[in-house]
Amino acid sequence: MSFQDHFSGHAGDYATARPTYPPELFQWLADQCLHHDLVWDVGCGNGQASLALAHHFRRVHASDPSAEQIANAPEDPRITWRVESAEICSLHNHSVDLVTAAQAFHWFNQGRFGAEAQRVLRPGGVVAVWCYGQSRVDGPVDAVFHELYENQLGPYWPPERRHVENGYRALSFPFEVIADAPRFSMEQSWALDQYLAYLRTWSASQRCLRETGRDAVSDLADDFARAWGDPAKARTVRWHLSLRAGRTASD
Repeated sequence: MSFQDHFSGHAGDYATARPTYPPELFQWLADQCLHHDLVWDVGCGNGQASLALAHHFRRVHASDPSAEQIANAPEDPRITWRVESAEICSLHNHSVDLVTAAQAFHWFNQGRFGAEAQRVLRPGGVVAVWCYGQSRVDGPVDAVFHELYENQLGPYWPPERRHVENGYRALSFPFEVIADAPRFSMEQSWALDQYLAYLRTWSASQRCLRETGRDAVSDLADDFARAWGDPAKARTVRWHLSLRAGRTASD
């Protein structure tokens, strides 16, 4: 499976315009681990999750196949950044306490990634993959959002997007599932320009722009503005987080 690069061309925008994950998620992940020496953050992108994990683990090995994404990651002495795939990494056998993939699992070859995670994890180690789908603001804003997402950008979404929409339920996850994982959500307080900047980071928005020269978000900007009200007013944008977590077999 070749690397499908949907984000390198706007890695800088991706780093600044994406929502942040709740701190409670990383505390819960740390609580599931027997040891807190090393975590592998796979498909790390600009390193948002990697930085959060560094507060709970001594070292983070953060990898992404996109050199541009790694170039936009911040320097941190606790984090080793590597341009590597999810299917082959440079970590030693049974050296990792936790493997994470934030908004990236759907791009992997899940079988090969699962085998690599099994190789690097300690016995009883934890794997957690999560994603978030469509955002919610309120009825009028969400109606314009639906027009953009479905009607304007529908043909430009990669087929893997369906796995985000169904919360990874159809993807193979060859680990002993942690059944009592809590439900997490994300919230951002954004003005209209921040919200529109996020919509432009979508892979479908970028593909539409590349193939047609059309900025679909700008085409609907007036509709979004009417639905939003005062563009400088911060509105709460919400996402449901879909999490799958499991363990390797213990000795």
